[in-house]
Parts: sequence; C-alpha cells; structure tokens
Amino acid sequence: MNKKTVAVTAFALFSLFFGAGNLILPPLMGFKSGDLWWLVALGFCLSAVLIPILGILAHAKLQGTMFDFAKKVSPTFSIVYCYIVYAISIALPSPRTASVTHEMAIQPIWDSSSLLTSIIYFVLVYIFVVNRSKILDVIGKFLTPGILIVLVLIMGAAIFGLDFNFGVSQFNNSFTAGILEGYQTFDAIGAVVVGGVIIISINLKDKQASYETKKGLIARAGWFAGLGLFLIYAGLILTGSLFGDSFDSEISRTALLSGISQKTWGNTAALLLSILVGLACFTTAVGIVTGTADFIKGRFNDSQTAYTITAIIGCILGVLMGQFNVGYIIAVALPALMFIYPITIVLIILNVLPEKWASARVFRWVVAAAILFSVPDFLRSVGLKELVPYYLTSFPLGEFSLGWILPAISAFILSSIKLNSTMPHKKIALNHFGLFIGLLGFFFIFSEILVVKLFGEIHNVILWLQMLLAGTILLFLVTLLSYFVFILKKTRK
Repeated sequence: MNKKTVAVTAFALFSLFFGAGNLILPPLMGFKSGDLWWLVALGFCLSAVLIPILGILAHAKLQGTMFDFAKKVSPTFSIVYCYIVYAISIALPSPRTASVTHEMAIQPIWDSSSLLTSIIYFVLVYIFVVNRSKILDVIGKFLTPGILIVLVLIMGAAIFGLDFNFGVSQFNNSFTAGILEGYQTFDAIGAVVVGGVIIISINLKDKQASYETKKGLIARAGWFAGLGLFLIYAGLILTGSLFGDSFDSEISRTALLSGISQKTWGNTAALLLSILVGLACFTTAVGIVTGTADFIKGRFNDSQTAYTITAIIGCILGVLMGQFNVGYIIAVALPALMFIYPITIVLIILNVLPEKWASARVFRWVVAAAILFSVPDFLRSVGLKELVPYYLTSFPLGEFSLGWILPAISAFILSSIKLNSTMPHKKIALNHFGLFIGLLGFFFIFSEILVVKLFGEIHNVILWLQMLLAGTILLFLVTLLSYFVFILKKTRK
C-alpha cells in the first residue's frame, strides 16, 4: 500500500462525499452564527464529517455491503433499513440537485421555470443511468478539483481580505444548530452507501489484497478525506460569518453562496462556480439513481427490468420534487432525517467498536432505544408536538432534537454490563478508561448547552473552561468509583 494509492482513494472518498448540497449549507450557517461560528463549525463537522468518516472506518472493518451494517439487529430489519435509506436518497437529495442547479446555474442566465429545468435535467439523468456512461467518471476527475480551486480562492479572499467583525448569533444553541444542519448533508447516510462502493472498487483493482491491507488503506484514506472536508466546511462557515452584515437576513442558501463569490471575485467567478456546481449536481444525481437501481436489481435476481423501472421512478420523483426550491426540499427532508439519522449514527458507531463491545444483543438494545426516543423528534418536526407525551418533551436534550442520545448510551451500558462484569481486572480497567474518555467527549460536546442552561451565556470563556475542568474531575471520580465497585464484585465471586 503506497502513498499514491492512499491519496487516490482519499480523493475518491472526498469526491463522493463532496456534493453540491454540501456547498450551500455551511455558508448560511456561518452567516447566521456571528461570533459563535466556531461552535457551529464544531457541531456541523461532528455530524457531517466525524460520523461519516466513522462510517467509512466501519466499512473498512466489515468489508461488505450496506446490508452488513444492520444485520446484527436482524436480517429483516437490515433489509427494511436499506429500503428506507435508498427511498430517502432517491426522493430527497437527488431532486435537491436539480433545484440547486436551477437556482445557481440556470435561473441567473435564463428565465425559465423550475419544472422545465427538472424535466430536462432528469431526462438526461435517465439517459446516463441506463447507458452507464463513463463520461461522468472523466468529468468527475476535473469537477471536484475545479470547485475546490474556486472555493479556496473565495475563502482566501474573504478570510485574508476582510476584518474579523462578527455579528451576534441568531441561534439559541449554536452547537446543536450545527449538528442538525449537518444532517442535511446526508453524509452519514452517504457513508453507509458509499463505503460499499469503495470496497468493490478496491477488490476489483487488487483481488489479492489481504483484509488488513484493505482495512488500513480505507482507514487512512478516510481520515485524509475527513480532514479535507473539515477544512472546507470550517472555511465556508467562517467565510459566511464574515459577511453577516452584507446580505439580507432572509437570503437563501444558494443566493448567499452566489453573492459571496460575486463580492470576492466578481461575476466571472460567480458564473464559473454556478456551472461547476450544476455539473457536480448532475453527477451526484446519476450516482444516487444508479445506486438505488442497482440495489433493487439485486433484490430481484439481477433483473434489468427492475433496474429500468427503478431508474424511471427515481427520475419521475426527481421531476416532481425538483421543481420546488432548495429551502422547501430541505424543510421536507427534516422529518425523515430526524428519524433515520439516529439509527444510522448508532449503527455506524456500533460497527466501529470491537466485537466484544458490540454483540447482537447490544445492537438490538441500542437501536431499539434510538428508534423509540427519536419518535418525539420526528413528531415535533412534522408539527405533531401535541402527540408527544409530556415526560418525553422534557427529556434531557429533547428540546434540541437530540433526546435519543442518552437513552442510546444507557442501553449500550446496560446491555454490556453482564459481559463486562466477567472480564479480568485489566480489561475492566481498560473498559472504564474508554468509558471515561467517551463520557468526557460527550460532556465537552454538550458543554455549551449546560452553560446556557446554568448561566445564560457562553461568551465567558473562563467560566466555560472552569466548568469543563470541574466536570472532568467529577467524571473521573465517578468512573473510578465504578471501577472499584466492579473489582469488589468480582473479588466476592
């Protein structure tokens, strides 16, 4: 495994994740975040970078298909999960590419309707899907570098050319706002789908490669791709925050990105970025429809008819949804994401963990908890808050649409206790150390929420650091106490 192979795989992963939708989300988050852009960036990158890269690491470990992600829960559950993921992909992010293309590349030049754009767009998508043209692969090799060059120029002009004068954040909680907006990239779902594609590609190129070689290659490439995504997202969020007073507060995501490119490098850069984004959207749509059609084809004994019918349905859905603006599609996508994302996140994390910590029993308990406690968030997102029981509305982190996290962690701990209590002293110590690190990370991630709840502000950095130090000491003492309790129980046995 040489450096060139790692670099090529990393760039391929980056290209598969980096779609047009990822471009339009960060700038508006930065635009609304003001001086707390860094908290928004941390939250956004947690759900749009770290979780997806963990998904790639899980694929490196499994080296199978998307079906393998959930099969420990049950084969039936895994099949249903796969169908839901592909249904969401073909009904929401695929049509969104047509909307982004219309708003950024078509509307500024020609005064045509979104319906006409969607029809022409998905007729072309269908032609490429059924013919499996390699032209897209060639175009794709130049698209991502082209977009990156333009973006780096735009971000550089903003970061080095503007004063760092920030406004006030428009978010009640900047960090969780970043997490939830990161959902809209669909990258965690993309990791579950895309990882299998990478595995197949590596197997075709080097059939003799060992399991460990492929695992190391995918893991290294994943971390490099994640670093690239982090730098681009953080740069776009910072760039958006520097233009906080330059545009109308109700500006759309696509209009903001076009406006920023125009203010930094003029009309030429704005037009070039729009064309590149439009082409990137097209390759993404073809990839989604092709992947979904391949999955259905596989479920129907490699039937070409099933492939064609799925492609037609995907393109019809694209036309119907693609005529709506990007903001509307994002709003429509939210309920589906509030339900499927918690399940996807826990499946990714459990598949990354060592086998001894992630038995079939643990999978079932944790996934069940994630499903059960994501229902209130789903109901609230569709305007049915009155159907949510009172005790669930006041559940920890529930007001931030993250009420599933603590139940999922509790289910993990409870379903693992029996296994851990029989371990040798050294393993008990290592498990408690891992638990301490995990709880410390969780505490750090949600420290902003605690500060806001207790003190109403987070601008006092010294207060925030003092709370982190006190919390770290408390968590260490609690973990140490738990360790001695386990040792005492084991000694009595």
